[in-house]
Amino acid sequence: MAHQLTFHREIDKLKKKFMVLGSMVEDRLQKASLAMQTRDPDLLQEIVSSDWEIDEMEIEVEEECLKILALHQPVASDLRLLVAIIKINNELERIADNAVNIAKRVQTISKDSTLAFRIDYQPMSGRVLNMFKLGLDALVTENADLARKIFHEDEEVDRLRNQAYRDVIRELNSEPGHAACLVNLYLLARHLERIGDRITNIAEEVIYLVEGKIVRGETD
Repeated sequence: MAHQLTFHREIDKLKKKFMVLGSMVEDRLQKASLAMQTRDPDLLQEIVSSDWEIDEMEIEVEEECLKILALHQPVASDLRLLVAIIKINNELERIADNAVNIAKRVQTISKDSTLAFRIDYQPMSGRVLNMFKLGLDALVTENADLARKIFHEDEEVDRLRNQAYRDVIRELNSEPGHAACLVNLYLLARHLERIGDRITNIAEEVIYLVEGKIVRGETD
């Protein structure tokens, strides 16, 4: 009985730490979204400089999971939960890396002050942020239906990426002198798309946690 109490206390502590990490990553995503719009140099630098905080928290969460696995050797749903957290933990760290890559990319784009052409990435980043919130909510509530909504959102993110590609190609034909800047501008869409893919992976882990079923980006 005491062993079970200790186990559940440690699981609760782990969940709290994991949710702190989720909030930190969401904060970076929101800041990266704003930075794409404003190109605020201080905000961009803040995103790049604070990357170590996410890395440290990711390591802490993983160590907690491994400690619980070693000490308690959980089975069934408890084991699935720990495996899901380890995998999602890794996805969160990579999402944060992409937010940093967006900030660095915007810093580079900002150096070409003569290019008037811009892409409004707010619809795309807004969808990605919504996907991220859905992913965390689905995990906390262990709701597979909520997780499945992410697959449909991801299709829209892919569509917006394709639109950004077409817009940049069209501009490249008329403004070839800004080729490097325009390519970087398109790569922002690729980073957002990759974040969407990571969140889709999170959705798949949530469905596995809840249903014990492995899925890969269901769309029907």
